[in-house]
Amino acid sequence: MEKAVVLLSGGLDSCTCMAVAKSKGYDVYPISFNYHQRHSIELEGAKKIAAFYGVKRHLIIETNMDAIGGSALTDKKIEVPEGDTHRTDVPDTYVPARNLIFLSYAVGYAEVLGASHVYIGVNSVDYSGYPDCRPEFIQRFQELSDYATTATAVKGKHITIETPLQNLSKAEIVKLGVKLGAPYEFTHSCYKGGEKACGVCDSCKLRLEGFREAGVEDPIAYETRDI
Repeated sequence: MEKAVVLLSGGLDSCTCMAVAKSKGYDVYPISFNYHQRHSIELEGAKKIAAFYGVKRHLIIETNMDAIGGSALTDKKIEVPEGDTHRTDVPDTYVPARNLIFLSYAVGYAEVLGASHVYIGVNSVDYSGYPDCRPEFIQRFQELSDYATTATAVKGKHITIETPLQNLSKAEIVKLGVKLGAPYEFTHSCYKGGEKACGVCDSCKLRLEGFREAGVEDPIAYETRDI
């Protein structure tokens, strides 16, 4: 059975990615990150999702991205802004170079495992304008990865970066996950990190809109569901 590494944050998109990779028949190896994020509660969701799929190993990497700061998710001096699904600027919830760092870890892990695929739930339709979610970024990272690993440069094997959600709306992502039986009840998407999702940050608003447009009831608890 071919192996696939899945970046599993514990949120809606990464959970859907996990479901997609499983549906393709891969032996999945989820990797999560404790980067000292404000919403570290999502890691509990990631653990539950990994357990749901009965994985052999769930790797959790600790990296102190709060030492760099510069994001509302890692710097307590910066407030999480109220969500605006129509914003054109990059919000303060952007974590500098996060996906670049996470993908680098994931590709290294894939090389050690002998995995041929790395799944990441980046999306360029219903997202907050993060530069490291664009298809151009993934394309260039793929090219860089091909030069950076012995798997490709020496052994002639290819580690493919898979982005199955890249061109899907949030509603389409929800529909796909429901079809594949993704355990959305374990997911946590809120940037504020409370026991209940706030319902007003970017992530919550995008999620709620997606479920509403998909005609599906969101199974997690919210402080407010007004969008």
